[in-house]
Amino acid sequence: MTVRSYTDYSLPFDASWEPDFWGHIRGGVRSNVYAAQASAADLENVRLSVQAELAADYYELRAQDSLKELLDATVNAYQDALDLTVAQYKAGLGSDEAVAQAEAQLKAAQAQDTNLGILRAQYEHAIAVLVGEPASSFSLPAQPYPTELPKTPAGVPSELLERRPDIAAAERSVAQANAQIGVAKTAYFPTILLSATGGFGNSTAANWFAWPSRFWSVGPSLAETIFDAGLRRATLEQYRASYEAAVANYRQTVLTAFQQVEDNLVSLRILSQDLEQQDAAVEAAARSLQEATVRYKAGLDPYLNVISAQTILLNDQQTAVSFRMEQRVASVQLIKALGGGWDSAELPSPNQLKTKMGRSPGSS
Repeated sequence: MTVRSYTDYSLPFDASWEPDFWGHIRGGVRSNVYAAQASAADLENVRLSVQAELAADYYELRAQDSLKELLDATVNAYQDALDLTVAQYKAGLGSDEAVAQAEAQLKAAQAQDTNLGILRAQYEHAIAVLVGEPASSFSLPAQPYPTELPKTPAGVPSELLERRPDIAAAERSVAQANAQIGVAKTAYFPTILLSATGGFGNSTAANWFAWPSRFWSVGPSLAETIFDAGLRRATLEQYRASYEAAVANYRQTVLTAFQQVEDNLVSLRILSQDLEQQDAAVEAAARSLQEATVRYKAGLDPYLNVISAQTILLNDQQTAVSFRMEQRVASVQLIKALGGGWDSAELPSPNQLKTKMGRSPGSS
C-alpha cells in the first residue's frame, strides 16, 4: 500500500460580528459612562472640600492675627496703667498693692499674647500642607481680618441638585446601577454571532487565485444558557439591591445637603445678631473702664475696680473676634454646602469620555 502526502496551501479570511440586539453592549457603555461621571464628580467634591478647609484655616489664622493685634494693644494699655500706679505710689497717692496688681495683670496679658504664636503657627502649617508647600519654608505675614464676608452664591435651595458635586456623584451612581440592571437582564437572552469565512486554497500557491481555489462560508450561530442553577437570577437581584442602595444614598445625600445649608444659614443669621450685641457690650465695657480709671485717679475707688473693668473689656473683645471668625467660617461652609461655583453642567459629557478613552496611552 502506497501512502501519498499532499500539501495544501490556504489563505483564509475570517470575520465575525455580534449584533447588540438586547442592548448588552450599549448598557455596559452607559454604565461605564455614568461611573466615569460619578468619579469626576467625586474628584470635584474632594477639591471643594480641600478648598473649604483651606479657606476655614485661613480665617482661623486671621483670627489669631486679630487677637494678636488686640493683645498687643492690651499689653500697651496695661503697661501705661502700671506706669500710672507706680507714679501714684511714688507720689504717695497709691499703694504697693495696686502696683502689684497692675504688674500681675500686665504679665498675664504678655503671657497670653506670647501663647498665641502656637496656634497661629499650627494654622499656618495646615495651610502649607493644603497648598503643597513645606511647612518649614511657608509663611503668611500677619494681617487683620478682611472687612468683607465671603460672597455667598445666590440661588434657591432646589438648585443644590445641580450645584453640589456629591449630589451629582450620587445621582450618576443611581444611573449606573440602573444601567447594570439592564445589562444583567440581557443574560436571559441568547447570544447571536454572525460570522463569515473566505479565502483561497490549493495544493500549489501559484494557483491560489484561480477561481476554483476559492472557498467561503457565511452563517449565524446562536448560544443560550439552559441551566445555570439560578446564577442569572441571583446576579439580577444583586444589581437591583445595589440600585436600591444607590437610591437610598442619593436621598440621604440630598437631605444632608439641605440640612447643611439650613444649618449655616441659621448660624450666619444668629452670629450677625451676636456680633451686634457683642459690639455693644465692648463699647459698654470700654466706657466702664474709662469711668473706673477716672475714679481711681481721683482716689475714689481702689485699683481692683480698674483691673476688673480691664478684664471684662478684654474678654468682650476676644469674644467679638471669636464671633467674627465663626461668621466667616460659617460663610465658607455655606458656600461649600451650595457647591461653590461648581455646576453639574461641568461633568464630562459621554462624547468627551469616549474621546479620552479612545486616546492611546502615549498621545496628548
